Amino acid sequence: MPRYWMVSNRTISKDGLGSSRSALSWWTSEGGDPKAFASWTRVSAAQFQKALVDATNQFPPLPDDQDNTDQQHLNLFIHGFNVSWSDAAARYEQICGSLFDTDKPLGICVLFTWPSGGLPTDYLPDRGEAEATAPDLADLLSQLYDWMAVKQRQTAKDPAKACRAKTSIIAHSMGNHVLQKAMQTAWTRANRPLLMSLVNQLIMVAADVDNDLFGSGEQQTGSDGDAIANLCYRVTALYTGRDPVLGVSAGLKHFGKRRLGRSGLDATLPLPDNVWDQDCSALIPPDATGIHSAYFEAPKVIQLMDEILRGLDRTVIQSKPPVAG
Repeated sequence: MPRYWMVSNRTISKDGLGSSRSALSWWTSEGGDPKAFASWTRVSAAQFQKALVDATNQFPPLPDDQDNTDQQHLNLFIHGFNVSWSDAAARYEQICGSLFDTDKPLGICVLFTWPSGGLPTDYLPDRGEAEATAPDLADLLSQLYDWMAVKQRQTAKDPAKACRAKTSIIAHSMGNHVLQKAMQTAWTRANRPLLMSLVNQLIMVAADVDNDLFGSGEQQTGSDGDAIANLCYRVTALYTGRDPVLGVSAGLKHFGKRRLGRSGLDATLPLPDNVWDQDCSALIPPDATGIHSAYFEAPKVIQLMDEILRGLDRTVIQSKPPVAG
């Protein structure tokens, strides 16, 4: 059974994945160093899906008492801007090791790596690359939605066929802009349904998107925020005002709103009930460097992510400070 999983729309060379956009490709690794391209094997989309279904079928079934905090996940990690393939693989390995491959594992994590080659000072070009990638990610989300719809119909006839995995997404930085546009496309393709959640838990880490994204509240205006809120059971935005990268991003834009990952949700606007934010400023060590990515290296933030993915109620999470694992 594969240990690592990857989907990409980067160009392919003999030494790795490139910085230009290409068709979706599917990869698995039995082990070894995920940063080493030789450890990956390219497979077809059908082979990838079958292997993933077989793997999630090995997850323990939902317990009879319906306590689903230990139910395992099929998670998608979407990286941010200015990230090479090898850097994306390194971050993916770290997330797998700290959340999904532990003494109390959360399941399987899949890397979605896209050709983000911009710099903080090249905000608009990188934003354009993110929007170009969105249809490719939408294809992936649409396939997942269709498969879940089939499982839902099967479960209605036979509860023994219920899906054993929660679905979740961790998106970082500009990866949230990719996800924002992809979810709008996937939601529209599915005729904007309101009956089934595609994602159980979405964690938006240092999101490089407008902080009024969910400003339509419970009203249905067809916005990108509506798409995310309707396709997710719960959305959590992690932010810190200590992030200088998002300060540069906001300063260069000269349009739109403040960055969600730097300022949190716009408190002057109504919000969907399933969307909330958490200030991580006090959870990231004061001497940490690279604040924009330090969430993934701070034990208290990792513990917070674990609690969010396990589905602890936000009031429980906020009632106590997360402690280092």
